[in-house]
Amino acid sequence: MYSMTDISISFAFLAGLISFLSPCVLPIIPGFLAYLAGTSTNNAAQHRFAIFMNSLFFVLGFSTVFALLGVLLNTVLTHVAYSVTSWLAWIGGTIIIFFGLYLTKLIDIPFLNVEYKPKVTVRFNSRYVTSFIFGAAFAAGWTPCVGAVLGGILGLAASHPGSAFFLLLTYALGLGIPFLVTGLFANSATQFFIRFARVATFINIAFGFLLIVLGVLVFTQTLSTVANFNFINQLLLK
Repeated sequence: MYSMTDISISFAFLAGLISFLSPCVLPIIPGFLAYLAGTSTNNAAQHRFAIFMNSLFFVLGFSTVFALLGVLLNTVLTHVAYSVTSWLAWIGGTIIIFFGLYLTKLIDIPFLNVEYKPKVTVRFNSRYVTSFIFGAAFAAGWTPCVGAVLGGILGLAASHPGSAFFLLLTYALGLGIPFLVTGLFANSATQFFIRFARVATFINIAFGFLLIVLGVLVFTQTLSTVANFNFINQLLLK
């Protein structure tokens, strides 16, 4: 039997994977990680360790920001009154549905269509520090696609403030693992991601519909009911 928290954590991990598979950024990720390491994807095989280590610090950068955001939400919202908790569920559910509709392309949100990609214009003495800083900047949302999925997770975290830290940390884990794998295989990953980009578009649309369903469950505060599989037996016995 799964709890509401189990479902939310699993969804957060899946959201992290979906963010990485965004067709907006997928083809350029290997090149960006290699550039942070001071090389190129053509020489990735010779500099695999350097690319992986810079990928690791990049992941640590955005993971730190997400973890701090989770602590903030947990601290500020955990002890609110029950009536306010209901409002948080309505607001969080609405946010999740909003971004789900955007991912499914059922609505257009102009400000999310403005691309933002971190540009390496300042370098520190250590490439690892540079990678960490740009990882932290990445947490703001690399592109509209990542921002929409992250927005859905923030809505879920706001509606479940007690689990906010673990939700955002799990999201960072789901997003970070593919980055580390890409750092190890940056050379071969580039062509694979270019071919996979079209499929990734449909994956994002499917995830958008999943966001809508989740948003409705959060808004109506029935996510815990769905998590309890006993409700199926109760329906069959009636």
